Amino acid sequence: MSGSAPLPVRPATHAPTGLPGLDPRFSQVLAVDGAEASLGPGVPVWHYLDTGPELAARGIEPVGTVLAVHGNPTWSYLWRDLLTASVDAAAAGGPAWRVVAVDQLDMGFSARTGRHRTLAERVRDLAAFTDALGLDGPVTVLGHDWGGVVAMGWAVDHADRLAGVALLNTAVAHPDGDAIPAPLRAATAGPVLRLATSTTRAFLETTLAIAHPPLVREVADAYRAPYRHADDRHGIEGFVADIPAPSSHPSAPELHRIAAGVARLDVPALLLWGPRDPVFRDRYLDDLLDRLPHARVHRYEGAGHLVAEDVDWAPALLAWLTEEVAGTPAPADAAADATADDRPASAPLWAALDARADDPGPAVLDMAAADGPRTVSWRLLARQVRRIAAGLHAVGVRRGDRVSLLVQPGPTLTALVYACLRIGAVVVVADAGLGPRGLTRAQRGAQPDWVVGQTKGLAAARALGWPGVRIAADVLPPAARRALGVTHLLVDVADAGRDEVLPPEPGPGDDAAVLFTSGSTGPAKGVLYTHAQLSALRDVLRDHFDVRPDTGLVTGFAPFALLGPALGTRSVTPDMDVSAPRTLTARAVADAVRASDGAIVFLSPAAILNVVATADALDADDRAALGRVRTFLSTGAPIGAGLLGSAAELMPAASAHTPYGMTECLLVTDITLDGIRDAAAAPDAGVCVGRPVGPGEVLVSALDADGAATGDPASTPGVLGEVLVRAPHLKQRYDRLWLTDRAAERDTPPGRWHRTGDVGHLDADGRLWIEGRLAHVLVTADGPLAPVGPEQHVERVAGVRRAAVVGVGPAGVQQPVAVVENVLGVRRAGLAPASLAAAVRTESPVPLAAVLVVPRMPTDIRHNSKIDRTRLAAWASRVLAGGRVGAP
Repeated sequence: MSGSAPLPVRPATHAPTGLPGLDPRFSQVLAVDGAEASLGPGVPVWHYLDTGPELAARGIEPVGTVLAVHGNPTWSYLWRDLLTASVDAAAAGGPAWRVVAVDQLDMGFSARTGRHRTLAERVRDLAAFTDALGLDGPVTVLGHDWGGVVAMGWAVDHADRLAGVALLNTAVAHPDGDAIPAPLRAATAGPVLRLATSTTRAFLETTLAIAHPPLVREVADAYRAPYRHADDRHGIEGFVADIPAPSSHPSAPELHRIAAGVARLDVPALLLWGPRDPVFRDRYLDDLLDRLPHARVHRYEGAGHLVAEDVDWAPALLAWLTEEVAGTPAPADAAADATADDRPASAPLWAALDARADDPGPAVLDMAAADGPRTVSWRLLARQVRRIAAGLHAVGVRRGDRVSLLVQPGPTLTALVYACLRIGAVVVVADAGLGPRGLTRAQRGAQPDWVVGQTKGLAAARALGWPGVRIAADVLPPAARRALGVTHLLVDVADAGRDEVLPPEPGPGDDAAVLFTSGSTGPAKGVLYTHAQLSALRDVLRDHFDVRPDTGLVTGFAPFALLGPALGTRSVTPDMDVSAPRTLTARAVADAVRASDGAIVFLSPAAILNVVATADALDADDRAALGRVRTFLSTGAPIGAGLLGSAAELMPAASAHTPYGMTECLLVTDITLDGIRDAAAAPDAGVCVGRPVGPGEVLVSALDADGAATGDPASTPGVLGEVLVRAPHLKQRYDRLWLTDRAAERDTPPGRWHRTGDVGHLDADGRLWIEGRLAHVLVTADGPLAPVGPEQHVERVAGVRRAAVVGVGPAGVQQPVAVVENVLGVRRAGLAPASLAAAVRTESPVPLAAVLVVPRMPTDIRHNSKIDRTRLAAWASRVLAGGRVGAP
């Protein structure tokens, strides 16, 4: 600052009235004598928002205080929704939390002190403020951006008063030697610093512009209110200048002190995150989780840096305060904890592999290998698993580390999965069918520490910026290694583990895998399983389908392609692109059955469509091979009797099954082809998916008139509602989606239950019928209407391949519309021909406002069967309102 004009000095002021969403009664100022010599005694130094006086006026005694600290370049206005929501909750009889939201010095409407402040000074400033205000505790700190660092500095220094910590998009550490994020590099670059931060409003306006959705003008103006003139913005400049990026920065020691102290905190923690943040990216969330592994985490997909503006976050914070800080857990959570599954732990997933470690017989067969069919013996697989496991440990992979596997199903992927599980690493598996955007979202959300991939996967990781130290599964020349950012070759990793010295085995309760959903019902979600839950899945599959060492599995469905070694039987992947199940042919299935002498065939619905369509290519030998199959399964989505029957004709000796499950619980119920045919005579609407498998249980929470699942979960026959499931192999939780977990566990009976989002009913025989998704239920004037029942009627019309019934209009008076895919195909979407529309209306059990036709239904890639009804409903509404037709 040498040679520069002195910075302005002026006292704190109240916030102006009329700012949207901010009750002016909350605005307070505080004089702290001696806090800032430049201001003199008795001069207001601090501006802050405080609900304490309002609570006192209502005669409400708070149970604790939330101390909220904004970042740069915002001010305490950021927390306005929390202030209002907390008072409303207290007035409604909930726990009362006093919220004190401070404007940091030189920021907001607090005093301008005439100098730039360091991080250590800001931590001391906050301590002086709380001392002057008399905040003795219990205090929960809440911070955003660089206010998070300051808040955590206060927390570390006041552990005796601390009740909890909550953070929104912030960081308490930055790796030495790593460049700071590009937007901050630009802002801190030499003469740009002052120009961007104080001389102009560039830094402020850039921050306000990255809200998702954009801020309304009045709210953006409220954020601008304290920073109208250059003299108002020197605090913004000082904050940016104080970013301790290099280790030589004067504030770096304080940042390191705070970071180390955070790791010692043992109070409840909550992390609410906007993953579209260009500055505080997911790697900073990952670092916080390393320091606060017990924290509740929720990533708001689509939200960014201003997460407090992007989403309705205050209810989440208040719920967490009530359940985890105030010590009054929600009934469902308390019940789940009290009735944790106490079954004895099963053998680990690799137990059968270890037992057959000296067996020279085939364990894994890969018919899709580029150089022709490949067979790996039990002996070789066990040795490779041990060597890769030991090698991964040797290069630094540790228990709890996340390892993303970008490898096609086959022997290499199988060995990698079991090697990771054996050393306690957490396997991250995302389907290539998610596409580049979906995979990027999944990888960044899971934040793997390591990535093991084939060249194609590593190229995507490099191009799209996926996190993790990279290990190449292919042998690559040095130039390719450098281009792809590869640190190790898998062959070298295995060589490093040739002594096969392994760390202690992980325990049943340790995290084992993060599996991503298909993304067919919204952004793909990570589903976390423990070792005990994966072992329970293996056990229920083995027992229900009578899998023995000599059974043999043909797995054209990727999730089951890895279970052969766990089940102790050989497995084969047919010649297909497993990321595109529709590439599987009947001949490829026959070849796989013949090569493995497989008795059980797993296929996805999308694969079955093409298998049936290519059956004419089978010769006598192929049909003889398929005739030896004893069990045939189609899983992943419900499948009709016609298609299942056509597939069963190819395997005439097999018992055909179509289990019902989901990524969160891969096997819930099961039904055979005969069971489906028996159910066809029943009057029930929907798809019958059979009875619960093994120890699994199913209940239904009835829908109310508004289409919400509010009924007490029960097994009463004939009641339409949301399906709840319980099983030892039910997932542990969603990954970094705490609010999604809470919704899935809402109002559930004692024990570990999961609300599936599917709707249906139980019949008098205990069979479950699926009638659609809760999000797709139409709320009509006559009450809720599930779509699958009417769709089944429409699909009986000649010329209709598939149908979807969606709602248009406001909830409560929605009108059903049928959207059909024509067998003969149509080139353009739009209103159905009159004759087809008439036939559909005649067959439909409910009046239809319109009948539309599309060339092809929008479906997920993994199954090619889950119709995107939400997308169709929006399209139908647009078309019927006279908008552009286009494609759905």
